[in-house]
Amino acid sequence: MSREPRIVAELGRPETPEETADRKAESSRIYRSSQNVRNLVAALIATLAVVVVIIVAVPRGTPPEREPIDVAAVAQSIAESEGRTIVAPDMSDDWIVNRAGIEGSGSVRAFTVVYAPAGEDERGFLRVAQGLDADAAWPARVLSGSAPQDTVTIDGITWERYELDPDRTGNISVALATDAGTDTVLIYGAASADALEETARSVTDQITALREEAE
Repeated sequence: MSREPRIVAELGRPETPEETADRKAESSRIYRSSQNVRNLVAALIATLAVVVVIIVAVPRGTPPEREPIDVAAVAQSIAESEGRTIVAPDMSDDWIVNRAGIEGSGSVRAFTVVYAPAGEDERGFLRVAQGLDADAAWPARVLSGSAPQDTVTIDGITWERYELDPDRTGNISVALATDAGTDTVLIYGAASADALEETARSVTDQITALREEAE
């Protein structure tokens, strides 16, 4: 005995052959789509697993600390090559040296030491520059054309004192300048008056030596 065609509830009648074929095709499409999604999720999980393995496997560590710069040694080396006295500041442990060497500033070469505060929370910087055979206008060129406000005497050395606008001078707010024989010593940066005076005191003997050499 032949089976009666199945009545589809949504239609209220048996499916036609064409409707049956469409229904099966749609079911196949939905199944294939779900398989694609599952495959994509599986591939993503596998990729993340590989990344995790690489991160865990690669050795990590803190980079080695930079060797401290011996300002006195650098200054001595340059003094020997230049045949002249080179100023080497002797700063307290409150400061670390970022750079020391000969720099150019227009027509003037200068031995320059760059200091930063040693404390992690401290801000500011100081530069001590010895302009070799610098002309009288060299400090003004370095300080964006600024002129000194007055003078101050530190350890018997008279310095020209500058108070500057950091917006106009590249974050430089204070400076001291004095002659050192045929050279000029310029101390400048963003620091307190006490730090500036401490730095000036650290080069008193060398400035005196340079002046005596020039006599």
